[in-house]
Parts: sequence; C-alpha cells; structure tokens
Amino acid sequence: MSPSVQAEAAIQSRKAAMGMFERYLTLWVALCIVAGIALGAVMPGFFQALGRLEVAQVNIPVAALIWLMIVPMLLRVDFVAMGRVAQHWRGIAVTLGINWLVKPFSMALLGWLFIGWLFRPWLPEGQIDSYIAGLILLAAAPCTAMVFVWSRLTDGEPNFTLSQVALNDAIMVVAFAPVVGLLLGLSAITVPWDTLLLSVGLYIIVPLVAAQIWRRSLLASGGEAALQRRLKALNPVSLVALLTTLVLLFGFQGQQILAQPLVILLLAVPILIQVYFNAGLAYLLNRQCGSAHSIAGPSALIGASNFFELAVAAAINLFGFESGAALATVVGVLVEVPVMLSVVHIVMRTRSWYDRGAGRVAVH
Repeated sequence: MSPSVQAEAAIQSRKAAMGMFERYLTLWVALCIVAGIALGAVMPGFFQALGRLEVAQVNIPVAALIWLMIVPMLLRVDFVAMGRVAQHWRGIAVTLGINWLVKPFSMALLGWLFIGWLFRPWLPEGQIDSYIAGLILLAAAPCTAMVFVWSRLTDGEPNFTLSQVALNDAIMVVAFAPVVGLLLGLSAITVPWDTLLLSVGLYIIVPLVAAQIWRRSLLASGGEAALQRRLKALNPVSLVALLTTLVLLFGFQGQQILAQPLVILLLAVPILIQVYFNAGLAYLLNRQCGSAHSIAGPSALIGASNFFELAVAAAINLFGFESGAALATVVGVLVEVPVMLSVVHIVMRTRSWYDRGAGRVAVH
C-alpha cells in the first residue's frame, strides 16, 4: 500500500472515531440557520421578547445557554498539566506566539482589508465596523474544547495538548479584554469597557472556576471514571445549548440574511484565510524548531481554531443580538469544522515531509 493510501486510510479511520456532534457540526449549524430564520419570520414577537430579557446588559436566556455550552467544555481542562509545560517548551512557545501575538492581529488586518475595503460595496454600510468587531472577537481567544478532537485526529501528544489548553485558558483570563479593547480601539470602534469586562468575568472567570471546582469534586468522589461519565452525559447538553443559541441568533438575524445572503460568504473569506495562515505558520515554525510531529499537529490546530462560544457570547453582550458582530461570530461556527478537518488532512498527509525536516534540525 502506498504512503498516500495509508495516510488517507488513517485519516478516514480517525474521522470515523469522532462523535456525531464533531463530524456533523456544520450540518447542524446549517439546519439551525434555516430553523432560526423561519421561526424569526413566523414569530417575531417571541424573539423580540427574549431579546428584552436583560439584566446589566446581559441577555438572560443567552447567558444560560452559553454557560451550558462552556462549563462542560472547561470541565475537561486540567490545570495540573501546566506543570508539564517545560517538556514541550518549543511547541508551547510557538502556539502561544500564534494565539496571542499573531492571530488576533492578523484577523484584524484581514477584517480591515476585506470587510472594510475590498468587500465594502457589497455590505451594508452601517454594519461594517460591527462585522470587523465580530471577526476580532472570534480570533481573540484560542479554542478550548474542540482542540482535544483535533489533537486526537493528528496523533497529537496528549500531555502537550492538555498543558497548552490549560495555559491558554489561564492567559485568556487576563489577556482577552486588553487584546479585544486594543484592536477595537484601533478599528475606531467605541469600546464599552464595563460590558467587555463583564463578559470576561461572566464567560471566562466564573465558568472556569466553577468547572474546576466541579472537576475536583468528581475526581475526589469517583476518580477519572466518574469524570469521564459526567463528560459523556454532558455532551448532548452542550450540543443542544449551542444549537439553541444559534436558532435565537438567526431568529433575530433572519430578515437581514434573507435580504443579503452574500454577507455570509463574504464574512467567511477572512476567516478561511486566517485559519490556513495561522495553522501553516505554526506548523512550519515547529518544523524549524525541531518539534516532533505529535507536537506540531495539535500546535497548528490550536493556533488556528477559535473559542467561538466565547466570541458569540461577547458579541451579543457588546453589540446585541441583531448586530453584524454576532453574525460574524456565527459564520465562524459555520466554517470551523470543515476547514479544521482540511487542516487535519494536510497535517497528516505531510507527516513524512515534516519528519525529514524536523529530524535534520533536531540532529544539528
């Protein structure tokens, strides 16, 4: 059997191991778009009533749904793994650099270039800044949950993935608001700092602390087996919460989307470019550093993927249900899975090429 055939067989077997949520996320999102638009047209009063259920600029239904999404995902994070960071310091350094020094700024640049300039004639003028803000929010936080799936598909080193995710989550507590505030300020968008800081507390700090307390309780009472049983039971809850949130979003966005379906396609362009750019950069830098392929694979995927649950929540809090920012973050959800699977395919197809180059660097 040729190497290319073996690689293809390996990729297909790994994809088959994914759960139904991960494998068909794009389909579920597409169905929620249709359902949301239809329900928004049939029951506009219902969605408007939901939109008015706010306390301190926080929409209560959305806050509850976001928590149901985020807490089970954060339950997977093991901060003890941060003690193993030194074992894979090259890969950790590359991924941190991509996540915090490259990705948010490259997305802001792509947003200004495509949305603010090239595509401006085909987009509603009043939403241009809001679209750019949504793209910035999407790129400002590295993914937490789905990277465990991507790491498994690329034969990633589990300890590296755990320590990288734990470190990113710790950094996100203090870096998300300043990075977003800086880039929104550079985009000439007024930064509502009180709302932004509230979003950080509500959707990062509080669920992170709650998840860690819950995790320790489960491990203390039943060990790793109890934790895994609870995670398995919570997976459908996270899925339902995500899909329900999307139905609400598109219930509010429906008329705008039907009037201008081209908006979805145009917003996807900078998202696609930044995913491939950041994944490729992380992959090549790891090769130059001599990192093993089991480090470079998850590093590339972590460097490219986004914490879209947080982005959606922050966009709603900062700009509202009907904003272009909320729509831009949802487009990120729509394209994430097929694009990331294509990155997995590239990473696994080029493994022999990667090992030859990384091996030479390691020897020297």
